Amino acid sequence: MTDHADAFEPDLPNPGQATSFGPAAALYEKGRPSYPAEVVDWLVPEGATHVVDLGAGTGKFTRLLVAKGLHVAAVEPSAGMRDELIRAVPGAQVLPGSAERLPIDGESVDAVLAAQSWHWVDPARAVPEVARVLRPGGTLGMVWNMRARDDGWLDELDVLLEKANGASVVESGDPTVGAPFGPVEKAEFAWVNRVPHDDVIAMVASRSYVITRPDDQRAAILGEVRELLETHPATRGRALVDIPYVAKASRTRLLPS
Repeated sequence: MTDHADAFEPDLPNPGQATSFGPAAALYEKGRPSYPAEVVDWLVPEGATHVVDLGAGTGKFTRLLVAKGLHVAAVEPSAGMRDELIRAVPGAQVLPGSAERLPIDGESVDAVLAAQSWHWVDPARAVPEVARVLRPGGTLGMVWNMRARDDGWLDELDVLLEKANGASVVESGDPTVGAPFGPVEKAEFAWVNRVPHDDVIAMVASRSYVITRPDDQRAAILGEVRELLETHPATRGRALVDIPYVAKASRTRLLPS
């Protein structure tokens, strides 16, 4: 079994893609999956109280951190995403910013966590900025939901997505970090997301390379996805469909200066 990205977008995307999510924030909230609780337990260091959710989007990961009793600064560059996040997660501190310019005081947080977002950053600028805001020994953690291939309808969905993207749907590689951080540890967490057809369509509609298409092309792509769901033997007539994921997590500690 191989893994394909779900919410993952290719490295070095079209420049317009990285800022495309704001207008589709509601679709992102509806269509993108959450994460298994075990990922939070693995990424958040013991005794942590203050964390940053980097590139928080609509708060899919933020709400899990808040539920853990943490003080969460959710940093998100898109105003549309922030508006959706504020509605969805009132317990978080929501701030405009990016990995390269964090609106966070120096040495003030125990962890900086990036769920489905580290591939958008410029590591040469983001790594020293993350190091600046972390307390000594703090953690930089990342996670990507990777959709597991099943040799069934999901493989056919991948074909449609690759056609829409004009390239293969790529996997996340090893995250680029380096000094002043230590070795990168990795873990994987398998889980299943059970969703209605409309959420699958919203997932596709929220992809950056679909958002940025002209209206007629976007409608054609989503029409093909709907037809797949309505005609494939594994999904036809079913109110809910199962989408298997592997949440691939990485963490590294800030080394003493």
